[in-house]
Amino acid sequence: MSRNINRNKTFDFKHFSLSNDISAMKISTDGVLLGVWTDVLNKKQILDVGTGTGLIALMLAQRCDNALITAIDIDENAFREATLNVEKSPWKDRVNVQHCDFKQFSSDEKFDLIVSNPPYFNNGIKAPDSSRATARHDDTLEYSDIISAAKSLLTENGSISLIAPADRLDDISSDATVNGFKINKITTIFNKPNSRPIRILIELGKEEKNSVSDTLYIRNEDNQYSQQYKTLTKDFYINF
Repeated sequence: MSRNINRNKTFDFKHFSLSNDISAMKISTDGVLLGVWTDVLNKKQILDVGTGTGLIALMLAQRCDNALITAIDIDENAFREATLNVEKSPWKDRVNVQHCDFKQFSSDEKFDLIVSNPPYFNNGIKAPDSSRATARHDDTLEYSDIISAAKSLLTENGSISLIAPADRLDDISSDATVNGFKINKITTIFNKPNSRPIRILIELGKEEKNSVSDTLYIRNEDNQYSQQYKTLTKDFYINF
């Protein structure tokens, strides 16, 4: 499911278009899911870690009328492409793209939300291109890095939203506990009914809440996009 949903040099959504050419990681279903699933209620300051093409940052800008979004990426090509995409979007005044390593990132501003579709192919063969290898592997950025740093970057009511392989749940839960976070919400993602889970969408917060758990099927048994998926993404995909 992490495969690119479009390998063309541009991808058109209903209200914005993205160049999809030089960033190491292309537009993917994972990114779209995180962008539509993330809870944005009362989120005024948002940090997008590993922004890539700027997809999630712009999706959140569309969903949050007044939010200010900081989008960072360690890869120079990603920074350049995200900057271009933001500049031609309707929300260029509310999205600030920065070229920096999250491990060195600091801010005087506290964030209400940190969102990330981080690299997680930690057991795979690395891509020969160094930028793509950095984007696909967690040697440079791990879930634990994001969760640990969030302690000082988030407001007291702030939250973290991540997408991860389903088999990383125990690792993320452990990192959350160590750093004083609770699991607020989990959505387990299946490609279609009767298949194995492939991803989890997970929200972490500092406050104790009743944890919510549900499931999402991308496709139905006929291998067509499910109504559940269409409803979730209808504000973005042109054909839904």
